[in-house]
Amino acid sequence: MKAIRRFTVQPVLPESLSALDELATNLRWSWHEPTQRLFERISPVGWAASGHDPIGLLGTLDAERINELAADEDFVRTADALRDDLRSYIGEPRWYQSLGAEAPRAIGYFSPEYGIAAALPQYSGGLGILAGDHLKSASDLGVPIIGAGLFYRAGYFAQSILRDGWQQESYPVLDPDGLPLNVLRHPDGTAAQVALGLPDDRALYARIWQVAVGRVTLLLLDTDIPENDDDLRSVTDRLYGGGGEHRLLQELLLGIGGVRAIRTFCSITGAAEPEVFHTNEGHAGFLGLERISDLIGDSGLSFDEALQVVRAGTVFTTHTPVPAGIDRFDSALIERYFSTGLLPGVQTSDVLRLGEEDYEGGAPGMFNMAVMGLRLAQRANGVSQLHGEVSRRMFGALWPGFDPDEVPIGSITNGVHAPTWTDSQVAALAKDRLEASDTTAANWQSAAVSDDDLWQLRGRLRKQLVSDVRRRMQDAWVQQNPGLTPPPWYANLLDPNILTIGFARRVPTYKRLTLMLHDEDRLRAILTNPDRPVQLVVAGKSHPADDEGKRLIQRLVQFSDQPDVRERIVFLPNYDIAMAATLYPGTDVWLNNPLRPFEACGTSGMKAALNGSLNLSILDGWWAEYFDGENGWAIPSADAAGDSAERDALEAGSMYDLIEHQVAPRFYDRDENGVPTRWIESIRHTLASLSPELSADRMVREYVEALYRPAAVSSRAVIADSWAGARELAAYKERVLAGWHGVSVGSVESGGVDAVPQVGDELRVRASVHLGELAATDVAVELVYGRPKASDQLSEQQRVRLEPSGAHASGVVEFSGTVLLERAGSFGYTVRVTPSHPALTSPAELGLVAVAH
Repeated sequence: MKAIRRFTVQPVLPESLSALDELATNLRWSWHEPTQRLFERISPVGWAASGHDPIGLLGTLDAERINELAADEDFVRTADALRDDLRSYIGEPRWYQSLGAEAPRAIGYFSPEYGIAAALPQYSGGLGILAGDHLKSASDLGVPIIGAGLFYRAGYFAQSILRDGWQQESYPVLDPDGLPLNVLRHPDGTAAQVALGLPDDRALYARIWQVAVGRVTLLLLDTDIPENDDDLRSVTDRLYGGGGEHRLLQELLLGIGGVRAIRTFCSITGAAEPEVFHTNEGHAGFLGLERISDLIGDSGLSFDEALQVVRAGTVFTTHTPVPAGIDRFDSALIERYFSTGLLPGVQTSDVLRLGEEDYEGGAPGMFNMAVMGLRLAQRANGVSQLHGEVSRRMFGALWPGFDPDEVPIGSITNGVHAPTWTDSQVAALAKDRLEASDTTAANWQSAAVSDDDLWQLRGRLRKQLVSDVRRRMQDAWVQQNPGLTPPPWYANLLDPNILTIGFARRVPTYKRLTLMLHDEDRLRAILTNPDRPVQLVVAGKSHPADDEGKRLIQRLVQFSDQPDVRERIVFLPNYDIAMAATLYPGTDVWLNNPLRPFEACGTSGMKAALNGSLNLSILDGWWAEYFDGENGWAIPSADAAGDSAERDALEAGSMYDLIEHQVAPRFYDRDENGVPTRWIESIRHTLASLSPELSADRMVREYVEALYRPAAVSSRAVIADSWAGARELAAYKERVLAGWHGVSVGSVESGGVDAVPQVGDELRVRASVHLGELAATDVAVELVYGRPKASDQLSEQQRVRLEPSGAHASGVVEFSGTVLLERAGSFGYTVRVTPSHPALTSPAELGLVAVAH
């Protein structure tokens, strides 16, 4: 019989071992090696069997082992010292505490998934891992983030591979009692809950789990509670599961319920409420509507006035480079859910206009979560420089009349949490030879670390990966074939002395899992080269509904089963954080071959680089800005190819050429001591130049300095003097939007230059601007100049503000100014008018512009 419910019974630890509970329930252990080593001391076998899960390990201890530990004075002393260190880490001032009063007192961070540790499987891929790394670095830097998300009882899914290579999904139900979390409770001991009003006089309730991520608190909402009807208990059943309405319920709970959960947490604990809210992708966008509703009720603001407050303090990060990656709902479904008491004071029409695709190329009747996220946030960013450019083009229709470079979406390139993703052997080498506790700040060019030291390190990491691959493949076989012995050749999978290339990620088609198979004979020759052999370790999950992605996996698995290559290429099932911990460090080269520019950032290669691996990648995502010719290789993009088949052929051919003629020769070219000195040069350069740049600490600092702190300043400005700033800004926008139809540029006159302009001349420009009912102080009039292209489109644009120099009748104002002609060559200019207000962060913010014709 199967159990209908299961839970973990934890042992009662004596007072002398009380530190273990405190250490196990704070996820800092997931990136703090001394704490990990402490738990490993309890039982090396049990630590491995638990998947490096302290709570799981403690649940296996018997009374005899507990008594042995309690009697071990050195163990108790070490545990107490680590607990004291954790408390100091949580309470002491860190980088953020030095920033002064402008820094926000707290930031609310919302994400649909979080990849923090294998022991808390609440992630599917890069978005979740990025969110987990964001929280970890925020903790290390002292950034006062409160996270909000959902607790999925079955997480994403567990992957297994059938004999024919087809992906099979299963959904193991998680036992929250055995996870590093606890229920948020009121002082009287009752569990704290949030509730959302639903259509048909129903309500959705969720309890609030707390997760300690160092000094950051993460709140996860769980609907599997008795207060809900049976169908509503399953709202948080699976990550990215269910159809449109199920997904909508999850996103309503994440956004609206997340704000309510943070408010409840702050009320109970006395923690500072967030001044800034960060929406990590559009899934959590409804948080802005909940805040608007709250402001309307508490402060008596109108919807548009409350919107100014919310926008000022909201940051929106987009992670997708393709419209198909954005959640969209039928507007009728949105109307049904918001025509209830869900958000008091908020009219359904106001909700719909925030998400409607009412722009060129949009689809009438569709509600777009990313569009709502952008309209609710005054500050937005992509996750690499290239992705920022892609996002400005993709969403440019929201700001008609503005060139892509003026669309108000910036970029902050993702980073990865170095203590999590840097192997302990790399950290040990930095500490022993370079006296550096932080691998990203170590001097890897120092002679204190010899070439042989680095080569021996890389060999150990490769051997560690090979051992892990063999174990995982044997375990997967036994699980799929109970009672049968794994094939004997599994014991010879991979070779710890061979050049090892890794590839692991989600498997949408644009990531091109099987590009390596474009010419199977050529790949076979590369893998089995007698002088310079290569081996491939591949992993990845396809979304359960993506049959095309599953076919890609199947094709790769079937190729890897062929007798002549099966020891040189392996597909590892069930890619997760635990697997990644040995996969990234153990590969010599990390391969990434997406269809440019569809990789928003791609952080897997970053994790490999932190361990001295080199990258072989299409110039997409982060690699487009960090490739320098020494830290790896760039696969040329065949952008001009006639079709996708030709492009794949050209790019696959380039990849094969690079492996055969550059990568493998550099790896196998050894000196008299057997060390590939040229390869080691690239390792040193990668560790020295990329480690600081790829760190999530760098990323979080940029968020604080470029987005969080300015957002807090803007938020304080609009709420000052009993919301006077918000009321004034809303009135300004209403006046400008209503009167913009009367704004135009009339005549433009120039002078001050001879018939043949020369460098050093000063061009004087005078423009008559029709303002209708608006005042000159409501607008900015600018001379925009640069080099005209054949189409007269200006490149290398610069702008000079023109000032009022006179007024005419009927609302026509003269503006004038000058520009110095500083360089020879073609020169062109125009005059434009945009709204101007101290609270606007961009000329394009309102999407209004009038240009001279």
